[in-house]
Amino acid sequence: MPILLTADWCPVGRDEYYRKFEVYNMEWTNSFNMENVIVASCSYGGPLAVRRDPKKIVKVQGSGKPTIYIYTAAGELVSSIVLSRPVIHVGWSIADDLLCIEDDGSVLRYDLFGNHQHTFSVCEEAKITKVIEANVFNSSVGGTGVAILTSSYRFFLVNNVKDPKTHPMPEIPGLNAPPSSWAVIAKDKQAKILVAKERELYFLSYNEEHPVHVVLSFADRLSSVVEMAVSVDNRRIGLFTDKGRLWIGSSDLSGKGCEIDTSHACRPFQLAWCGSDGVVGVWDGTLLLVTVNGDILTYPCDSRVHVVPEIDCVRVISTLTHEILQSVPSVVQKILRINSVDPGNYLLEASRQFQRRSHSADEYIRLVKDQLPIAVANCIEAAGYEFSPENQKMFIRAAQFGKGFVPNLDPEPYVTMCRVLRVLNAVRNFKVCLPITNVQYIKMSESGLLDRLIRRRHYYMAIQICKHLKLPPAKGLSRILAEWAFYKVSQAKQDREQVAKEIADKLGKAPGISFKDIALRANNFGHTQLAIRLMDYEPRAREQVPLLLNLGQEVPALLKAMESGDTDLVYTVLLRMHAKMPLADFYLKMRNYPLAHSLYIKYSYENNNKELHDIYSQESDFNAQAALHLKEAYLPKNSGTRETSLAAARQSYKNARNEFLAVACDEQLKLLKFQRDLEAKFRREFFGRSLHDTVEILLSLKELKLADSLRAEFKVPDRRYWWLRILAHAQNDEWEQLEKFSKDKKSPIGYEPFVDVCLEKNKKLEAQKYMSRVKDDLKVKYYAKIGMLEKAAQTAFEQKDVQALNVVQARCGAQDRHVVEQINTYLAQLRSKK
Repeated sequence: MPILLTADWCPVGRDEYYRKFEVYNMEWTNSFNMENVIVASCSYGGPLAVRRDPKKIVKVQGSGKPTIYIYTAAGELVSSIVLSRPVIHVGWSIADDLLCIEDDGSVLRYDLFGNHQHTFSVCEEAKITKVIEANVFNSSVGGTGVAILTSSYRFFLVNNVKDPKTHPMPEIPGLNAPPSSWAVIAKDKQAKILVAKERELYFLSYNEEHPVHVVLSFADRLSSVVEMAVSVDNRRIGLFTDKGRLWIGSSDLSGKGCEIDTSHACRPFQLAWCGSDGVVGVWDGTLLLVTVNGDILTYPCDSRVHVVPEIDCVRVISTLTHEILQSVPSVVQKILRINSVDPGNYLLEASRQFQRRSHSADEYIRLVKDQLPIAVANCIEAAGYEFSPENQKMFIRAAQFGKGFVPNLDPEPYVTMCRVLRVLNAVRNFKVCLPITNVQYIKMSESGLLDRLIRRRHYYMAIQICKHLKLPPAKGLSRILAEWAFYKVSQAKQDREQVAKEIADKLGKAPGISFKDIALRANNFGHTQLAIRLMDYEPRAREQVPLLLNLGQEVPALLKAMESGDTDLVYTVLLRMHAKMPLADFYLKMRNYPLAHSLYIKYSYENNNKELHDIYSQESDFNAQAALHLKEAYLPKNSGTRETSLAAARQSYKNARNEFLAVACDEQLKLLKFQRDLEAKFRREFFGRSLHDTVEILLSLKELKLADSLRAEFKVPDRRYWWLRILAHAQNDEWEQLEKFSKDKKSPIGYEPFVDVCLEKNKKLEAQKYMSRVKDDLKVKYYAKIGMLEKAAQTAFEQKDVQALNVVQARCGAQDRHVVEQINTYLAQLRSKK
């Protein structure tokens, strides 16, 4: 096994190793001196924010205004932010946003390109008392918060900068000077602040009224805790005392890991966790690592360094290099340590011998033949922990060699690791600068990695990773293209036609992307014409129309709505246009679009008759005006103004030269006047009834003269009038008058109705009076209806109607035996004559 593979390993304790290896050579070598600046670092291999240390006297070039420089993890300048006033603290959010906290409690949020995103104030009190210390923290459940300490020595906390809600913390009794140190522990959704008031420790929680005093025993008597460091997972904490002792334990201080004398009496420049296995302290010329078991490892430093805690390592940044310090993963230790008998070690050596074409490869394989699945799995896992592509290939080749000797071995872990390593190597490249480990990649997931690439505008790289990992479009390609489009429309100087076409060409075949969202973003950036152009590519009218209306493009919205065939959308546009435009202009505009015009008339007919009058008046459509007046006349609520509406309808018909309907309206007005007179005379309701009903009521009231005059006035047909007279006499049981009426003159409807009304009242004798005048072809039927079966049979015989005789015979009962015999006789006679 080559010694170079473990050359950077340093033993710590009995069975633990740490390694420190270089990731990048820094590009900022001659830009500044690390001793004169303050560095704020972002987790997961994120960017670095560098600002001048206000406590150091240095030569200033330029305007002298506070400036923050943002660099990649390789020290390449990305952007700079010129501030209007000094800041108290600078930190990074979990979403790669730079948070600048000013002394008045204002928190300014920038993206990593220096573009201002948002500003909020932590509290009003800070504007008066001013902020003297601040901290930016990331919670273990996601999200970034801010905590501040004011000059009145009160703490305020915001759990999430995306949804800032300020929580005042309990006041520490007797705190009349800045605490010796403090830190935020965001283990759960509720963050707590651990404050050191000299040697006394307090937990502050906004859900509790009073601080919780914690008694922590140290081996040596101390005067104060001067530095604190909380692990990335918020489960452990390190406390450094003014006596140079480091206490490591659980973040709730209930469990103690170790307490070590660091031999450094002065306060460290920085105290940070290396994963959750140890604490790193930075002093001049020294990088001290203390594990949770109390073991110490010291690294010399040529210059001042800055350390960045990560979930599985710590990044060490100096003027010249960017390095990673981490505990050597156990699987890598098992395989590579000296005199290892791990199956992975034998498999790795077998692979190396096989590449040299040595027969020794077979001997090594035989040694681990029964444990080859474990050896293959270990080599695959070890490959994921390596930063060097050469080491990755070494482990992957060994795994590939070993799996050839194991039948039915699941290839998925091997394939997955190859894909992941290719992704990790791509993002670790100097041009991308995301030096993340496999553990961090698993923690952030593919989605988190894509988010970071998108925020850095590495869209092409993100798309290629999606294709390589075969992610579904909703999580991968479509989302990235949408983010690219959002960025594209945010640019200030651009040709809208070219940009819209470019976006449409890229996004045309991608599923799940809405041009509406892109157009909205363009409009938010003030590019209204670009937003309108983009909406031409949106295939869904229900998405197009509302946005076009919001952009003030009513006519294009109307055209899109009409093209869609969705009447609801057309109504939406019309109502918006009606609300915004003068009525005259609106009516004229509608006349250019017949479909919209018809729909609006229909809408007005059902909801706004007054406006419909205006439309018809403007268009000189007198027939439509008259029809609308008639509709209004017969609405129940308009009975009092019915004559007025009818008169208006009559006039409109006259204007339209529609004499027939004008006369009809005139006759209806006469009827209404007649009905009002009848109401005044009889004190009962007549108004609004039809001519038929009015005559019927008069006849029921025995007002024959009035009924006759109404008949003559309105030319009621004789057939209808006779029917009404017959029904009225029968209803009033006026049988004599009915008979008298039947003899006045020949009935235009025949005399069958007389028989029918008599039978309805069960007046068979009265019905018999009219039988002689019933039509011959109906006599058999009516004789049978009044029960005169014998007469019916005789009439049928006289008419030689065999079918009628059979019908009468069918209606005979048991008591009509003699009628049945007579019918049989008739039938026989009729058959004999044939």
